[in-house]
Amino acid sequence: MTYRMPPEWAPHERTWMAWPGPNATFEDAEDLMAARLAWASVARAVRRFEPVTMVHGPGQGESARALLGPDIDLAERELDDAWMRDIGPTFVSDGRQLAAVDWVFNGWGAQGWARWENDSKIARHVADLAGVPVLSSPLVNEGGAIHVDGEGTVLLTDTVQLGAGRNPGWTREQVEAEIHARLGTRKAIWLPRGLTGDYPPYGFGTLGHVDIVAAFARPGVVVAHSQPDPAHPDHEVTKEVIGLLRAQTDARGRRLEVVEVPAPTVLEADGHWADYSYINHYLCNGGVVLCGFDDPRDEIAAGIFRRLFPKRTVTLVDARTIFAGGGGIHCITQQQPKI
Repeated sequence: MTYRMPPEWAPHERTWMAWPGPNATFEDAEDLMAARLAWASVARAVRRFEPVTMVHGPGQGESARALLGPDIDLAERELDDAWMRDIGPTFVSDGRQLAAVDWVFNGWGAQGWARWENDSKIARHVADLAGVPVLSSPLVNEGGAIHVDGEGTVLLTDTVQLGAGRNPGWTREQVEAEIHARLGTRKAIWLPRGLTGDYPPYGFGTLGHVDIVAAFARPGVVVAHSQPDPAHPDHEVTKEVIGLLRAQTDARGRRLEVVEVPAPTVLEADGHWADYSYINHYLCNGGVVLCGFDDPRDEIAAGIFRRLFPKRTVTLVDARTIFAGGGGIHCITQQQPKI
């Protein structure tokens, strides 16, 4: 039985999310409420297009219902944080049924601020709620660290899958073999690193997740973050990444077409280099939920995505509070494909 991960643009059964609770990411009541309002805005935007299930911690269902409204499903499980893309399962399909890949989750490389005793079990809880079997992987990995085209190609990052905090002792070949076995891919394109703000000492970073840097829009086409301002260190980072992607072919031998999406104009946020990125969008049935930053380039990015997805409705949702916690809209959503 061969499973593969469908691309994000394939039809979804539903979207899974996790409700923010008190933890190191949301340090006080004001931060926590701001996060809950932001998560709720994303959930309601996605709900316009498909069902949403929000997993929440014990005793937090009432607060979730009050902000989410009546038409979002709730499920109670123990949680540490709220990044369902990373703590939830990666759903794969054999064409007849789904299964859920349960990667090892260790707090984005066992970072000092992270807690993961409960989050490391969420993938299995979600699989149980979805009624699908679990495929366990020994690889430390997260959903935000992979992006597939549905035709055999996967994007990875050197500082994530090969990072010492995640998979010490694994070779590139071993990582690729495990990724391909779980996702049904056969070619990996490795990016050297992620955005500057995704690494210490800048807040709650993932150490280089690909889904803030580059993502497939369709087979053969990649959207890539571009930092036009040479004053920002990501100017050089993104120039290198874009050049690398343009020199690559996918699993079917096609030279990649790279669509550059310029970063917002703001260079700093929360006292450090901003990693605000429109690449961290979410595709749902008939829709694109796109990070907004109250920035002049929001509409430029929305226009690019409208041209890429002419049959989908593009919705901008303010993502600044989400980015302050260490991620974006893609990071807090996880699709369950439809069979």
